[in-house]
Amino acid sequence: MTVQFINSRQAAKLIPDNATIALDGFLGSDVPEEILENIKSRYIKEGHPKSLDVWHASGIGDGIDKGTNNFAVKGLLHRLVGGHWALAPQLQPLVAENDFEAFNFPQGVLSQIFRDSAAHKPVQINRVGLGTFIDPDIRGGRLNKAAENATLVNKMSIHGKDYLAYEVPKPNVALLRGTYADENGNVTFDDEPLTLIATSVAMAAHNNGGKVFVQVKRIVKAGSLKPKDIRIPGVVVDYVVETENEAMTMQSTSTQYNPNFVNQNVIVPEGEINIPLDAKKVIARRASLLKNEKDTVVNFGIGKYPETVSLVLKEEGKAEDIITTVEPGTFGGVPLGGGDFGCAISPESTIDEPYMFDFYDGGGIDITFLGLAELDKLGNVNVSQFGPKIAGTGGFVDITQNTPAIVFTGTFTAGGLKEHIEDGKLIIDHEGKSDKIVGNVQQITFSGNVAFNNKQQVYYVTERAVFKLVENGIELIEIAPGIDLEKDILAHMGFKPHISSNLKLMDGRIFKPDLMRNQEQVVQPVI
Repeated sequence: MTVQFINSRQAAKLIPDNATIALDGFLGSDVPEEILENIKSRYIKEGHPKSLDVWHASGIGDGIDKGTNNFAVKGLLHRLVGGHWALAPQLQPLVAENDFEAFNFPQGVLSQIFRDSAAHKPVQINRVGLGTFIDPDIRGGRLNKAAENATLVNKMSIHGKDYLAYEVPKPNVALLRGTYADENGNVTFDDEPLTLIATSVAMAAHNNGGKVFVQVKRIVKAGSLKPKDIRIPGVVVDYVVETENEAMTMQSTSTQYNPNFVNQNVIVPEGEINIPLDAKKVIARRASLLKNEKDTVVNFGIGKYPETVSLVLKEEGKAEDIITTVEPGTFGGVPLGGGDFGCAISPESTIDEPYMFDFYDGGGIDITFLGLAELDKLGNVNVSQFGPKIAGTGGFVDITQNTPAIVFTGTFTAGGLKEHIEDGKLIIDHEGKSDKIVGNVQQITFSGNVAFNNKQQVYYVTERAVFKLVENGIELIEIAPGIDLEKDILAHMGFKPHISSNLKLMDGRIFKPDLMRNQEQVVQPVI
């Protein structure tokens, strides 16, 4: 097989109508942006390629117009199956208008599904998604009416246990990005912060008779690349696309190039950590106290509350023995947020994304700290869809269904909430417009019933109340000093929770400016 060297405009010309495309990327990392933009441009000018089926594991885009936003043109898509949707706001009106079939499956499932496709397996069997909106007994991962007649996940029983059987795609086009390609089409990822699902996607398209396109920074001579550095072997590559615009090779949504993303021997000064004492810190402090000494492998979700937990652990000197993981494949280092999420400064190791989810699925994480958007009477959590706004699950479902200890973090209400800490008490200045603890969540991203049956330890930490998952619901176990149980908590819930017979005030150290480690623990019963 002889690889062909073409430009991105020629690549777009070679995408047929009705193609099934396997797309790699994570936010802005490893995204073949130049090819995607030319596909959109060609469709607008020529009406081709049309009716595409696109499958991608992670959120791909910048929240404005890049990544999968390039598919947001009427008629360009027939179906999109994605692990995360929030980064592609331009697609969401088309989902609401039923312009194409829209599905949301767990990121981990989709990262692993291309390995099964490469091996010609008909389905991927997994317990991830049971009891959530992905379960065929609920929504089957469908996001709109256009998807109602398509079934991509079924339920089956093995040895008396329920499993989900996800239909495996057969892509005939793979769109990928690496750093260097040699004259034989071998591709390395020297400057890319992540390797993601590139190997699996390339093999899936190749083994299903499709074409593999890889966008790279530079083409180099055959034999100049180290064999172990090659992540995509040339035998499965059909077209190499040398990038014409350097801006299309950004390491992440926010960073053009930072060598510290790919090097380990980097000394990063910690600097002074001084987090202001506010509701966010109160939540993070209380959540951090749920980590025990044996919890060494930790996952922090995206968002200000989980990220603040990480900062509090560092501030309190409790982070030295922690190994952090981020779902696209990094262990250790300093995980980054915002547009650099998924990357890390000086990671200890970076592995392919499917293997990271193998690690997660097998219970490799000791504890995870995640965001809390909406909670209901059964302990279910919704972080994936709110009315017409589709966020998607990302790795949330995979992580929460396989981690023994889960701590959800967030404020009690939302929309204009203003609070302050005074004399060791929480003072509510202005209540939020929206209650986040409701009778029934809009979409089940986390199933309380499944977690309870799996014997997972689950806590829901807010600035004024702490709940624990119990059988058939949640139990209020702590309230903040200065908070009135009836007025400030129960009046803002869509139901009355179980209330612990040993209801306590939250640890008083949380509400004082000094480091918690320099204070004596103060936990008092609620009178």
